[in-house]
This record gives sequence, C-alpha cells and structure tokens, in this order.
Amino acid sequence: MSVAITDKRTAVDVPMVEVENLGISFSREGKRLNPVKDVSFRLRRGETLCIIGESGSGKSLTLRALIGQMPIGAAIDGTVRLEGRDVTHVSAEERRQIRGAQIGTIFQEPATALDPVYTIGRQITEAIMAHQSVTRNVAAARALELLELVAIPNAKRRFDAYPHEMSGGMRQRAMIAVALACRPDVLLADEPTTALDVTVQMQVLLLLRGLQQKFGMSVIFVTHDIAVAAEIGDQVAVMYAGSIVEIGTAEQVLLTPQHPYTRALLDSRATAASRGSDIPMIPGGPPNPADLPPGCSFNPRCRYSAEICRDSSPEPRNVGEAWTIRCWKPDLGTATATSETSGGR
Repeated sequence: MSVAITDKRTAVDVPMVEVENLGISFSREGKRLNPVKDVSFRLRRGETLCIIGESGSGKSLTLRALIGQMPIGAAIDGTVRLEGRDVTHVSAEERRQIRGAQIGTIFQEPATALDPVYTIGRQITEAIMAHQSVTRNVAAARALELLELVAIPNAKRRFDAYPHEMSGGMRQRAMIAVALACRPDVLLADEPTTALDVTVQMQVLLLLRGLQQKFGMSVIFVTHDIAVAAEIGDQVAVMYAGSIVEIGTAEQVLLTPQHPYTRALLDSRATAASRGSDIPMIPGGPPNPADLPPGCSFNPRCRYSAEICRDSSPEPRNVGEAWTIRCWKPDLGTATATSETSGGR
C-alpha cells in the first residue's frame, strides 16, 4: 500500500477556524440521534484540512454545521470560532453575512447547487451585490473576471449561459467562481471533484490550489479519494460514525496511520501495486446513528477489537505532536504505508 505525499508550503500560524467539541443532534421517530459528536480541529490561515471517511461518517454534515446550514430541528453543541470570533449561535442575519463574505462553499453537485432559472453571470453578480456595496455593472464586471479567473473558455459567452448549457467541469468551475465571489477567508469544498472524470478532476484541483495561494485562503476539503487528500492536504482528519478518530499532518496520518480504521481505509485502496491481487476489505458497514454499538463504534469491524473496546468509548489521546487518535488500540506495530515523492506545490 503506498500513498504519494507532496511537499506542503508552510502556513502562517494564525488560527482561522477553531472547532471545539462540535456535536449535532436531532430527533427521529422519538429517538435523539447524534450523527456528529465531539469533533475538534484547528485550521491556520492558508492551510488545507482534508476530511476523509466512508459515506455516512458525518463529513458533509460537519461542513454544514460551520455555516449553520442544518436540517430543521437539528441542534448544535460545542464551539465554532472564525478568526477568534464565536459564530456558533449568531443571528440569522449575521449568519447570512458570514456565508459568502467570510466562508465560501463549493457544494458536492453543482448541477443542483446552481439555480437552473438564472444565468451563471447573474448568480455570481448577485452573490457579489449581496455582500458588497457596488452597482450591478461593477458586480457584473467582477463576475466576468471571476469566470476568466477560473479558466472557463469563452467567459463572455458563458456569462449568459444557464447551468444546463454547460459541461460538468464548467459547472464546477462556475460553482467555484460563486464561492469565491467575495474572496472569502475560508473555503469549504464538499467533494467538489466526485462527479468529474480524472482529467477534469486534476484541472479543478490545480485550479483550487492556485486560487488558494493567490488569495491566502484556508480550505476544508471533504473527499472519498485518499490520493486527493495526499495531494492537497496539510492536515488529514479521518471520520467514522460522526467522530474524528484520527487527525494529524498528511504525512503522519497517511504514511504511518495509528488508528485501525485509518489503516484499513488505506489498505483497501486499489493501487497499481495491488493489480491482479485481492484488495483487503473492511468487513460489514458503517453503523446506523440510531443504533450505535456500545464502546468504540468501530469495534464490530476492527480486527484488533478487545473487551475494553466493546465496553467503553475511548477518549482522544496524543500519539505525536498535533496528532491524536480515538482508540484503545493495542500496539499495531509499524504501519506499512510508504512514500512516493511527487512534485511539490
């Protein structure tokens, strides 16, 4: 099993996003569910945090909690700070000002995130006018500049195009332009390359990297693709059953994983080296939030499960500098991941 790790640029040590003990709960059929619980991380200016894990682990819901976009009836616990300011329970108007102006969001599927009845140019123009005191002409000129910045071919013509008239790759670039309309400090990217082919995916990743460097943004990137996390991540957080079970630098988490779930994810990844051989699979599936097993949520699927794992839920513990896991883990020995050096940023 091998993961390519690129060199990462050094981020300025300024806390941009701080999340402490974030929890999300809501009722369903008389039961109180906690699809996200006790999530904590810290992101510096210019840094990228990648969140990985299976479907249903709480990745996208965590992102939505940061902008207060919760299902009806959901409650948020814990604290979310943006540049030191607690924004967990701000008013609806304050929340509206934060969205777009300070935090931009690239949603998972631009075909549904973009409004089908308005042109791309109009949607970007109105995003600018919602947060800045400029005329429509000025906003439209800036919108066109953004379309050119995200490398949409024939930007002037595409300005008046509707989402259905654009390819998947161009819609994703348009969604990025909307997210960057007001040059936010933080960019949330919810699996923005999932529906794209490999060539377009790489183009979008390179585009995002260049824009991040240009604007000095902090980025939280949700992905299923471990190779993407290795390529762009400064930090990597691994989520399972609503909790972060391992978080550290990309090199720490992806080259020497310390949590059994992280190691299982890496081992189950198809690589060129695994061609022609059986790929280890994680038995079973992620638990239902309404019926979590006692103790460690991963214990029914874990090859290292012991009695304590079935009896008690582990607390986070440090295994290195800024590197924590949530596990009663016996000694797993040295992880098998190796580094393949590729070009740096």
